Amino acid sequence: MLRNGLEPWHLLIVAIVVIVLFGSKKLPDTARSLGRSMRILKSEAKALKEEGVAGPAPGDPAGSAAQPVSPSEPAATDGRGR
Repeated sequence: MLRNGLEPWHLLIVAIVVIVLFGSKKLPDTARSLGRSMRILKSEAKALKEEGVAGPAPGDPAGSAAQPVSPSEPAATDGRGR
């Protein structure tokens, strides 16, 4: 049934429908914004991957803030017993 499902003339019809629906003036702007979004997504994914591999440094205050405190550990006090 779907042996020749994607013929070249199918792509031509889809392209014509897209141009009619969105207009030829908006298509370059849409493609440009899609490219920007993909670039941002790629850079953020790369940054997350590098952050996950490197991990926080031992003396890094952000690393200690990210560590969860278990309920069995006593809470830190200011030394006055409060």
